[in-house]
Formats: sequence, structure tokens, C-alpha cells
Amino acid sequence: MSNPSLRQLEALMAVVETGTVSRAAEVLHISQPAASKLIQELEADTGLQLFERESGRLVPTGRGMRLYEEVERVFGGVNQLARAVDAIRREEHGRLVIGALPALSGPFLSRALAGFRARHPDVFISVEARSSQFLTEAVLLRRLDVAIVVSGEEYGSLLTDVLRSPPAVAIMPHGHRLASKQEIGPKDLVGEPFVAFAPTGMMRRTVEAAFDAEGLRPNVVIETTTSPNVAEFVAAGFGVTVADPLAMEFAADRLVARPFQPAITFEYHIIRPVRARNNNLVAKFVEEVHMAALGPKIVPA
Repeated sequence: MSNPSLRQLEALMAVVETGTVSRAAEVLHISQPAASKLIQELEADTGLQLFERESGRLVPTGRGMRLYEEVERVFGGVNQLARAVDAIRREEHGRLVIGALPALSGPFLSRALAGFRARHPDVFISVEARSSQFLTEAVLLRRLDVAIVVSGEEYGSLLTDVLRSPPAVAIMPHGHRLASKQEIGPKDLVGEPFVAFAPTGMMRRTVEAAFDAEGLRPNVVIETTTSPNVAEFVAAGFGVTVADPLAMEFAADRLVARPFQPAITFEYHIIRPVRARNNNLVAKFVEEVHMAALGPKIVPA
């Protein structure tokens, strides 16, 4: 027995599905004699009678239907594979999976995404806001294309860009007595109720170092782990704080910011796999992240 050709199998499917050789020939874009020959050759090669003629029509035999069903299953798998390949291609060129710290997943990330979508409006974007450790592991596992994290370990399989935040600012509720000052330092904040980040946080250690340099300590009345909580507590009048403006800007309309001296700079890291599945899109997004950091909306007024 000879192996059937792809064209013979296409002829089998066309005749079964259309009911006549002439219609099958139209579907295959060949002549009727050519279609008839393909069926004859298929029967000869397989040694099976695949059709019977009834009232001028070709009716598939039981063996013909069994072969048709098998061919349909195989062709269906091929079509499914083609669709999978197409989906992978679209995903690589039209999908971006982003991770960000919760503190940066509000207005700051929205500003970066606005610039990115203006350039790539057809790209599907998925955002996950989690801790730096979680995001780093997700990038290492290539579940995320890119993530914005605090400083962490260096990995040979990751590319790292430093994202420089604007200098930290002193933040207070509207109507606070210090709002009249053009610049605020540790001495101005002595005795003021202070809303602080958790002791293990980078911002807490950096701010306390600025106070220590002048022999002072902030009057911490509340401490919390997240930037949204710090901003909410300050806006509620529980105290003042010193913080990264990027992390505070979601509450900009309810807070007052003033320059803080000595200057405190804070860095984030943008991490991505060395061999990202969509390097071009990731690179464009990283550009927009750097641009977004230039314009936080909570700035000294």
C-alpha cells in the first residue's frame, strides 16, 4: 500500500463534505476529472472502496467514513497547531506582562502606560502589583516581561535599569503650619507627629539617617508598611512624613509637599530577562517609565 498524498486526502474530505465530485472540484480549485482521479488513486493506494455511486452521487462507504473521520481529526490537529503558532506570534508581539510595586502602581504607572499605549495602542497589557521579592522571582521564571522593584540581588539572567525617583519631599495635610515654609529640614519636624514607614524599609532608614546627622529623631506616632497607608494617614491629619513623591502622588490633591533638605534620593530598579520574548516592547515600556519619573504630580508648590 502506498501512503496517500495530502491532495488525495483533501479530495476525500471535499467529496464527503460537498456530496459530489463536481462541487469538490470547485472547492479544491481543480477540474472535475482531476478530482475523480484523486479519489480513484486514493482507493487504489489504500486498497479500500471509499465510495459507492447512488443516483449519480458518490456516497461514502463505512470504510470511507472511518477514513474521513481519521483524516478530519488529523487535519483538525494541524489547524489547531497553526492557531497555536499564530497565538504565540501575536502574544510575543502584542502582549506585555508588567509587575510593579503597589506604591508605584497608581498614577505613576498610569502615566508610563499612557505614553506606551500612545505608541502601541494594540498591545494587550497585564499588570501585577506585588512585593519586590515576588516580582523578582516572577521575572526570573519569565512569567513577567518586566518589573519595577526596590534594590535587590543581581542575577546574570536579568537586565537591570536604575530608575531614579525625584528627591524626597516633606509631606503634610492641607492647612498645616509648615506649609508656609519654602523648604523643610529635620529641625522643622522635631516634635511634629510623624507617620513613618516600617523600620525595615529603605525609606525609613534613609530618613532617620538624615535626622541622626543632626542629632535628632522624628516623633514617630504611626508606622506602616505601605506608601498608600502613609499617604492616607498624613492626609487624615495624623502627622507629617518625608517620602518619595512618586509613591505619594495618588493622594496629591489631599497633600502639600515641600522640598526636604538634606536631599534624599531614592532608587528603584527596572528588571527584565536578558532574553525577553518581546524585547522591543519591553525596551519601549522602559523608556516610558523613565519619562514618567520626571513628572510626579505631588511636587512642591
